[in-house]
Amino acid sequence: MIKPFDLQGLKTYDLQSRPSKVFVEELGKPLLPGATVGEWVDSLPTQLAGKSLRQVRDHVCQAYDQGRTVVAALGGHVIKTGCGPYLIDWIRRGVLKAVVLNGAAAIHDFELALAGKTSEDVGASLHSGKFGMARETADAFAVAGRAGCDNELGLGWALGQYMEGLDCPHGDSSLLLAAWKAKVPCTIHVALGTDIVHMHPHVCGASLGEASMLDFRRLCTVVSGMQNGIWLNLGSAVVLPEVFLKAVSVARNFGHNLDGLITVNMDKQVQYRSRVNVLERPATEGIELTGHHEILLPLLHAAVAARISLFNTVARAA
Repeated sequence: MIKPFDLQGLKTYDLQSRPSKVFVEELGKPLLPGATVGEWVDSLPTQLAGKSLRQVRDHVCQAYDQGRTVVAALGGHVIKTGCGPYLIDWIRRGVLKAVVLNGAAAIHDFELALAGKTSEDVGASLHSGKFGMARETADAFAVAGRAGCDNELGLGWALGQYMEGLDCPHGDSSLLLAAWKAKVPCTIHVALGTDIVHMHPHVCGASLGEASMLDFRRLCTVVSGMQNGIWLNLGSAVVLPEVFLKAVSVARNFGHNLDGLITVNMDKQVQYRSRVNVLERPATEGIELTGHHEILLPLLHAAVAARISLFNTVARAA
């Protein structure tokens, strides 16, 4: 039989002398009804995501106040979950200096603007051969691909220009259209064969590829000016983290200083490429916010709006 360990003579120390990770001043503070959004954010525990959310808010607001470059790069799920209007507002306020989309994000954005709906039921339509066969969506990318290539607009601006000509009934919901009207760089990075429009015979792969290549080179120009800037990777697990890494390499190859670059990854779960290629390899500081886009992005937007409003109030008083 094993005898119980004799604990007599155990060495102890004074609790106050011990290093600790949590302090009473970091605890959350329950608020009374009627508190503002800014007060609510500041009442969150100064731990983990509560601390990270404040850091991202402060970085974005400081960049806005100092005119530094903030870029939002987003996958399709961000548009599908209804978060486009928050980014549109940031374009209009001058917070965002560029927006970067993968093909899925651009497709969902276009369909919402034109038809007021997007995201088909894949399981219900795949076996019948109807999945991805919407005519207007393919037409838009066929036209924008050629115009973006032939006129050297790139795919993002060409699609925004095409949508403006359509007079889309729900154009106010479109990030692409908002960027085009504001002349904010808007780039689309397609991976041929991954999007529904690639199945249509009149969509030219050469034109799409060249237009998207122009967008990549335009993005390299944006990234070359991101010293002390902020890159927000929103819901892209593979394509846009890879695109970003290559744009960073081009910028550094030409001798551009990217010191002070802050990167943020916001997604439902931690992914390898977004962690390594966004948060670790290129950045001076990387911040991870894990959770649902439809909660985190509106929350971040509200926190930034409250702080910017305070900036503006102080500026007017001065």
